[in-house]
Amino acid sequence: MSKIEVTAIGNAIVDVISTVPEQLVVELGLAKGGMTLIDTRAGEAIYQRMSNRSETSGGSAANTMVGFASLGGKPAYIGKVNNDGLGQVFERDLRSSGVQFAKPKSVLTAELMAEPTARCMILVTPDAQRTMATHLGISVHLNPADLDYELITAAEILYLEGYLFDRPQAKLAFLAAAKAAHQAGKKVALTLSDSFCVERHRSEFRELVSDHVDIVFANEAEAISLTEQPDYDLAVAELRTHCELVAVTRGAKGSVIISKQGHYVIDAIAPTQLVDTTGAGDLYAAGVLFGLVNGLEAVAMGRLGSLAASEVISHLGARPQVKLASLLS
Repeated sequence: MSKIEVTAIGNAIVDVISTVPEQLVVELGLAKGGMTLIDTRAGEAIYQRMSNRSETSGGSAANTMVGFASLGGKPAYIGKVNNDGLGQVFERDLRSSGVQFAKPKSVLTAELMAEPTARCMILVTPDAQRTMATHLGISVHLNPADLDYELITAAEILYLEGYLFDRPQAKLAFLAAAKAAHQAGKKVALTLSDSFCVERHRSEFRELVSDHVDIVFANEAEAISLTEQPDYDLAVAELRTHCELVAVTRGAKGSVIISKQGHYVIDAIAPTQLVDTTGAGDLYAAGVLFGLVNGLEAVAMGRLGSLAASEVISHLGARPQVKLASLLS
């Protein structure tokens, strides 16, 4: 096995993008400009109506690992896909981006075989609006038997995606992975992912952060939701009592990194043009993680995060369009 610096566990989703006429969004009954969770049947029906499809591996933690690889890091990813066409797309695309991908270890049951690889179908209308229909499919069924413990214990940091925390078996997988990482003397990081996700699992997230997590990534709303504090300052003050390092993004206000050494305010880096904020938090995490494994000081790792986020919001999509390492000089 080649060297691994960060191993992520997350929802393995294929982004399927297609330019479509306005009428198709209406016919499919989707809320224009929004995101709708759909079932298997609807997912297949919408997929078949999309022509000239562009298909790439996606999901929050996968985006972070691709950004980490683009900076010059050595990442790995654990996620559950089926043995279908989109599962092959996910594996091929992630590996071509420089990310080691671990196929699920467990045997697929007949019930799970019916669950396709997760897909987020993004319909772009002529006015540049992005309408999304997401079927989480087999990705949410990740369980402890799927874990590649060799990848987990080999990495310096285990990175957990909060979006995956909805099902009991996935929660058990998080705990098993965190325990294995700590027993190997490694660090565990968690991204809270979304304030609605935090609201669904607040008590369990608080326990996870307190007992099993060393590094937390959040935005301002997620930090306040998790701590149930009335404002940002109090939320950050509470989080720092539980973790070695807390990184909180604040949009155009930049970010803060809080560690045992101090409280550091990081300025945002303005993009060449603001086009699409999708993936900003994911790429910010990539920069901070790269700084961590390379022993950078807090301000330097925060600036790396701001740099990566600035690049991704300057164009459509959640992946960098240039090699991020080329921006470091």
